[in-house]
Amino acid sequence: MRNLLITLLLLLPLTMAAQESSVNQKPIKFGYLSYETVLKAMPEYEQAQQSMADLRQKYDAEAKRVEDDFNTKYEQFLEGQKSFPETILRKRQNELQEMMERNVKFKSEARQQLRQNEEQAMQAVRQKLDNAINRVGQEKGYAFILNIDNGATPFVNPQLGDDLTEAVKQALH
Repeated sequence: MRNLLITLLLLLPLTMAAQESSVNQKPIKFGYLSYETVLKAMPEYEQAQQSMADLRQKYDAEAKRVEDDFNTKYEQFLEGQKSFPETILRKRQNELQEMMERNVKFKSEARQQLRQNEEQAMQAVRQKLDNAINRVGQEKGYAFILNIDNGATPFVNPQLGDDLTEAVKQALH
């Protein structure tokens, strides 16, 4: 009995300290937003998309021009193939083959260049958005901010966290 009393007396300060620390502890604040919604609302996003559309249109026009050139030469080849001597026939076949290979290579390089340009353009836009999110998080004292897009966060209790979509949009202006 005496040992039990001593044990209780020793544990009393620990339980009081635990209760006191849980009372004094600040709740963790968190925010959430739809990253894509804010991103697509940015004027820089629209500018990057328009720039990419213009560049894509230029590549498409060049691809069409090259394709038309190939089709014209192919039609000429078909019309004259019966009258061509063997050496001219092989030369023209080789020319068409080389043209086709260049066209395929150009289309592949164009797709790669478009992807690269889009990544570069969007990197600057995303960096600006990330900076705004960081600023809002620091200013409002959030422990973290969640991105709720694409089902990444299936449930967020709006009573415990704050929707920062509009606050971040305002921070971008």
